[in-house]
Amino acid sequence: MLSIEQITPHLTWQLRRDILYPNEYKFNMEMPEDEHGYHFGAFTDNKLVGVVSLFKDLNDWQFRKLAVDAAYQGKGIGTQLLHYLTGFVKQENGERLWCNARTSAVGFYIKLGFAETNKTFHKKGIDYVVMEKYLDD
Repeated sequence: MLSIEQITPHLTWQLRRDILYPNEYKFNMEMPEDEHGYHFGAFTDNKLVGVVSLFKDLNDWQFRKLAVDAAYQGKGIGTQLLHYLTGFVKQENGERLWCNARTSAVGFYIKLGFAETNKTFHKKGIDYVVMEKYLDD
């Protein structure tokens, strides 16, 4: 059984590092904006298996650093986290949920109703595209 709850920023750092930036130090995972965001963890059997961070800018909400433990990938945890975020943002009257998606994850986000924009960039050897979903329903 999976449960999703709000967590403190530092609890996201280990999975951020392990999954997204394996060659970095854990202390480099802290972002200055972490203190102004919401952070969620997916737990199964009291083990943290997925994390994501969410930041508000007026009616736009950006999620960042979605990471699922390698042993738990492909089991719908990322999907459940994004469904949870979508509900949270709708409850907060948000209009748009967006992210800087790694190009390798575009298909995953499309399946969840996100659309690619024409904004792309390259950072630290990784290609990204901005993807968005309007929450008007």
